[in-house]
Amino acid sequence: MRILIWHGYLLGGTGSNVYTRSLARAFSGLGHDVVVVCQDPRPEEHDVGTATVVRPDIGPVLPVFVRDSYEGFDVKLLGETTWAERQRVVEANAATMRELLPVDYTLTNHVLLGAPVGVDFGAPFAVKVHGSELEYAIRGNPELVRWAKVSLAGAREVYVGSEHVRQALSETLGPGPHLRRVREVPPGVDAELFRPRPRDEALRELIAQAELDTGGSAAHERLPDPGNAARIRAFFADEKPTIGYVGKLSVEKGVHLLVEAAHALNVRVVIVGFGEARADLEKQAEGLDVLFTGALEHRHIAALWPLCDVAVVPSIFPEAFGMVAAEAAASGTPPLVARHSGLASVAGALEAAYPEWGGTLASFENEDVADLTRGLGALLELSEADRLELGRSARSVASELWSWPGIATQLIRGVPTLQ
Repeated sequence: MRILIWHGYLLGGTGSNVYTRSLARAFSGLGHDVVVVCQDPRPEEHDVGTATVVRPDIGPVLPVFVRDSYEGFDVKLLGETTWAERQRVVEANAATMRELLPVDYTLTNHVLLGAPVGVDFGAPFAVKVHGSELEYAIRGNPELVRWAKVSLAGAREVYVGSEHVRQALSETLGPGPHLRRVREVPPGVDAELFRPRPRDEALRELIAQAELDTGGSAAHERLPDPGNAARIRAFFADEKPTIGYVGKLSVEKGVHLLVEAAHALNVRVVIVGFGEARADLEKQAEGLDVLFTGALEHRHIAALWPLCDVAVVPSIFPEAFGMVAAEAAASGTPPLVARHSGLASVAGALEAAYPEWGGTLASFENEDVADLTRGLGALLELSEADRLELGRSARSVASELWSWPGIATQLIRGVPTLQ
């Protein structure tokens, strides 16, 4: 089967980027001929299996949901772009996609600009709703709501990663034909990369991966910090209870709640990611045993999770699913997540599989530092045998429900009906 995936951004770093890269790899691993249309300037740095990557010339403006820096672009929030600027991006992408016909299955990412690109493409297409476009761009903007409804109605299928995203889609856009073909398909986890490993093996691998890095800087915050290999070796030189966080360093992600809880528990914390809140978080973490690594890739994080006793996802704002928690679970590291939005789906699946005594150890009340501290304390106080049992249960859930080959197969289920 020839499969076309459209994505308006990069292939690494954040959720929808990693989703696109992982899905391309999964489809190609299943034997399909895959083409990815995106804006990554260096696709050779990412593992997309045997997929081909094509980069259209969309002009100088890149519409985004959260303000960030992108090499070579004038970055504007979607709601700040003009109609002409948006249409130039849509038409350039659709024209490139038409040159790739014929295809058997086309998937576009994000309601906007994914659905308009699909409509202009002119062939059958499906849309993956990631949720960020709803929360950060479309909600409360009448012009974008109208455009999203009209465009999404042209999709043959619409995928949401959780019941929360289904509800958010309905609430943001309102009723209409755009909701007729919505299907829930969660994101996937690379259960071969993310797996339990002995501590010594994981530490060697993490240091080896860090030694391959050239090191980031203030101008290149998407890269790992310089000198990470030596810092990681010293940080993990002895065995102490360790909490891990991976994600954007922003107020919305709730990392400050984790740091506050860490002060109460006096535990070791490793914080992975980049973002505008880093300086404030570093100041808040003074006096703690905390390692900030900057941005890391999957090749690092797969070795990091087995070195952590707990993975925390403390997001304050709604999350479409909770991929970081799912990857930690696949690694055998019990995640503790804020109990809301798509994160609640992850917590529910884990709690259903945990032994009775662990039924409250997968989530905490949103923005409740006391409840977060309680949950972390309870997890860190577990015996080694109990922690291993939770880890095995978490791994089982991730493998059975969220493996990428299974997710890819779900997406193309019944493809003939899309033609």
